Amino acid sequence: MTGTPRITLSFDNGPEPEVTPEVLEVLRRRALSATFFVLGHKLAAHRDLAVRAHAEGHWIGNHTWSHSGPLGEAPGGAMTAEAEIARTQELIGDLSHPDRLFRPQGGGGALGPHLLSPAALDLLTRGGFTCVLWNAVPGDFRDPDGWVERALELCRGPGPVTLVLHDLPNGAMRHLDRFLGRLAEQGARFTQDFPPCCVPLRRGAATGPIADYVNPRAGASA
Repeated sequence: MTGTPRITLSFDNGPEPEVTPEVLEVLRRRALSATFFVLGHKLAAHRDLAVRAHAEGHWIGNHTWSHSGPLGEAPGGAMTAEAEIARTQELIGDLSHPDRLFRPQGGGGALGPHLLSPAALDLLTRGGFTCVLWNAVPGDFRDPDGWVERALELCRGPGPVTLVLHDLPNGAMRHLDRFLGRLAEQGARFTQDFPPCCVPLRRGAATGPIADYVNPRAGASA
């Protein structure tokens, strides 16, 4: 590992009763704090897991209700934004971080104007949300055994890393403790804060090129 990167851990697409408790236990043993970007429909069924994560010092963020596709490619305009973002935030309730963390769906980890619609950005701005992006997606959701080496490679270098993993029931998180151990052996530093390069909107105010992540035509015909 060249340099000593600062790594922010995040987990998307839960909570999952078969996986999230295991992830929480690994983080507890290693005294690490992360952010869980939850899906609204899963939170509705397993809110107790988010309550536990919050009680153990982890942050809870919003990752849409259905995860049915990037909002910049979705029809429906304001109605879709309300259904995907506002509905989930209401359910998160008092588990929310004060910054009202929101992570858009990337459709496999890509960044670009497909992430948000104008209506979604308007809702995030008016609601004082913080939009959290990423710069390291090792693909544990599609390669449950091979992601560790890619993740280690992505974590090399001196720059801050916002790492996206997934607490999904595909077996990938059985490698989490080994992965974190290898990072620790290489001297990596962990932080719960997200680096400015991955936060183009903070508490409703632009702090980076947020327009680069908005499709101006999304929802226009709805």
